[in-house]
Amino acid sequence: MSQADLIRNFVLMGLEPKQQNVLYERYWFPMESDFGNGEYSWLFNQFMRDYLTLKTNKPPRINDVYEAFKKYVSSSHLDIEDVVADVRKHAQFYIAFSLEQEKEQKLLEAFQDLNAYKVDVSYPLILELYHDYDSQILTLDEFIECVRLIESYVFRRYICDIPTNSLNKTFASFARSIRKSSYLESFKAELVSLTSYRRFPSDSELNRCLQHKDMYNVRSRAYWLRRLENFDKKERISVENYTIEHVLPQNKKLSSQWQLALGDDWQSIQEEYVHTIGNLTLTGYNSELSDRFFTEKRDMEGGFASSPLTLNQSLRNHETWNKESIQARSKLLADKMQTVWRYPSLSAEILEKYQAQPTEKTAYTLSDHPYIAVGSSKELFQVFSQKVMSLDENVKQEFLKLYVAFKLDTNFVDVVPQASGLRLSLNCKFTEIHDPKKLCRDVTNLGRWGNGDVEYKITELSDIPYAIQLIQQVIDMQVEG
Repeated sequence: MSQADLIRNFVLMGLEPKQQNVLYERYWFPMESDFGNGEYSWLFNQFMRDYLTLKTNKPPRINDVYEAFKKYVSSSHLDIEDVVADVRKHAQFYIAFSLEQEKEQKLLEAFQDLNAYKVDVSYPLILELYHDYDSQILTLDEFIECVRLIESYVFRRYICDIPTNSLNKTFASFARSIRKSSYLESFKAELVSLTSYRRFPSDSELNRCLQHKDMYNVRSRAYWLRRLENFDKKERISVENYTIEHVLPQNKKLSSQWQLALGDDWQSIQEEYVHTIGNLTLTGYNSELSDRFFTEKRDMEGGFASSPLTLNQSLRNHETWNKESIQARSKLLADKMQTVWRYPSLSAEILEKYQAQPTEKTAYTLSDHPYIAVGSSKELFQVFSQKVMSLDENVKQEFLKLYVAFKLDTNFVDVVPQASGLRLSLNCKFTEIHDPKKLCRDVTNLGRWGNGDVEYKITELSDIPYAIQLIQQVIDMQVEG
């Protein structure tokens, strides 16, 4: 049985027949019908997972959705009919954006672009936004802009080669930070405040990465070309009617005319720039253009000069095609891409309102831990602390009564200072740590100071490099969510 089937049985079991019929006829059957009575059973399961992610701020594993739902119902203290009614309402929202049945055209287009780039990791957040839009807390235009910013966030991160495995965790808890009295403003502020591996790449970072990014051998390349071509157009073209064209051909056996135009370094120039944005466009005449020289491609029937596509307009102005031409067009398109996939800019004054308020400082300092302040483990801690702090610019160190915590979103390693060295508590399950030297200790359920089930002892400086390897694993686990 699917997770959704198990949930249905759980919802209905134990109820009086009359109430069973009411819940099934009023809520569950219409919901199953919306998901195609089994045609989209996989999507129904995904919806239940995303719904629970929204409600609990933590994505359950896809095979644990049923168990997570039971826990949610138990902890919510809601009447089962209230829970099912809420599930039904959110299912309608989910159908609107995931199966693109939205009635508002501009919102539908935003959903279509989001889905074309396969940003389903954001669905729990979209559910919350749709709920607030339906409740008239969020206006239509604000909703559209939020969806567009989510699309920009994910696309920019891909361009800048930022690992995507933290996105599910980012989107799972994002809604908690929104101030709904100033919805869009706080939404943007939260995006801007993301740092390190969760950051929203700036215009300068995007521009820099685009200059040399292979934009041909990427997933959904038709997506970014279509978005770029159709931006701000009332009549959107279908990219399916065109093929991708390399202005400077891919063929490694370039004609002598091409070699002359590129210069002595023609091979390295071709290798470096052939798949960059400045050298890519769309055409309906791919076979006719073939490997011809630039001026032929420009001036022939169906060539760049007579093309109706916006992407080809700048090609009319070049007399030849070389490294400088490609770089110039790359900059032109990169500037436009900053507008299409825009950054959530806010004035410094507005942004300042949303800066995290300084938390009350802990009452403890280094001096409260004499072993590392002046004692035998002082040098050991100094070297260790420096290495850990250099792992990420956002690592924070906090002195507590019994140990020293190092954290990003949450603690990843805690240090208990001792006369004989540093006892590390790594915040993960013992079964998850890769410890080839078998030096870690399983302290599960032992009630030790610090967070986590893995313990590792540092007694001399030579122990630190291995400790850092173990700590990096824990950070990576937290990033993956």
